[in-house]
Amino acid sequence: MNLYEKKEACCGCGACADICPVGAIRMVMEEEGFRYPQVDEEKCISCGQCLQVCPIKAAEPQKGENLYFGARVKDEALRQASSSGGMFPVLAEYVFRRQGVVYGAAFREGMEVAHREARNQEELEALKKTKYVQSDLEGTYRSVQARLKEDRWVLFCGTPCQARALRLFLKRPYPKLIVAALVCYGAPSPGVWASYVRYLERKSGGKMTEFYFRDKRNKDNGHTCAYVADGREQTHSLYGDVYCRMYFADYIIRPSCHVCRYCTVDRDSDFTIGDFWGMEKVRPDMEDGMGTSVVILHTKEAREIWEELKGDLDWFPCREAEALQPRLKSPTKAAGGRKRFQSLYRAFPFSILRFIFITMMSLRALWKRMVK
Repeated sequence: MNLYEKKEACCGCGACADICPVGAIRMVMEEEGFRYPQVDEEKCISCGQCLQVCPIKAAEPQKGENLYFGARVKDEALRQASSSGGMFPVLAEYVFRRQGVVYGAAFREGMEVAHREARNQEELEALKKTKYVQSDLEGTYRSVQARLKEDRWVLFCGTPCQARALRLFLKRPYPKLIVAALVCYGAPSPGVWASYVRYLERKSGGKMTEFYFRDKRNKDNGHTCAYVADGREQTHSLYGDVYCRMYFADYIIRPSCHVCRYCTVDRDSDFTIGDFWGMEKVRPDMEDGMGTSVVILHTKEAREIWEELKGDLDWFPCREAEALQPRLKSPTKAAGGRKRFQSLYRAFPFSILRFIFITMMSLRALWKRMVK
């Protein structure tokens, strides 16, 4: 089976590997640190199921009538422990009350990021907060399907391509499934992240056990990074973190993300949730530096759930134009020097790559000032 010809044609969702009835597909990390499907031709029976679940090859989902809101959970402790306005844990609690399960991204052994099932609030802790790393979903689609067949409630939270892949994998609607798609800037390289973790561990002299990309302790809308290595916590600004700078400079984003078809308000999910950037213009009275979620309701089911949950939230309706975040309008453009950066990543350890990258950014900033 020819699953893709160019890297831009594979988003790395892993649904093709999960759907294969004979285990002929596995996700393999390539030179840029992203996972791509590899087919064992001797096992492959050419059933075509892998092609049917691909969110890039599939037809676009039907468009519905979207409703737009800004929201933040009233429970300040819950909001403090969550990304944005805390909409994800509010949806999770809705499912837990119905003895359901929740799937989201969490750190596992070695600080790798993978989707995990949570059955209660204690297990949910690992799923909260932003992870700027593409998640490994091996076995997740099959697990979600198994829980739904047990007649359990399920909340799945992931990127819009992962959400679309899940719908395609399941093939039919399930009344107890809630799908929440994130406003996604682009999927960063797990390989580059692994190199960064090793660099920080050598620098700290011990194993990393925690990393917070969007810590709210300074009430700066999560612009603080923090990590724990060798039992000691280190903090610095989000944009002072070299890995995050590489990410937001668009050097370590998956090729498919630069041509993403899901950077739109129309998604194959019940909810879209993410940061409500621009709150200071839309509702300055609610801007307190602790985060507010943009919430888009796509389905009748989402509107029914919203009616039940909105009592736990401080919220306001808004127009589409007010809710539109950049990644709901168009995909992130690739950096001009992306290919050169990736060749450096393959050639040097992270300590040297870090030095080269900082030098590149300093020279670029100097050049911009000279041009002005």
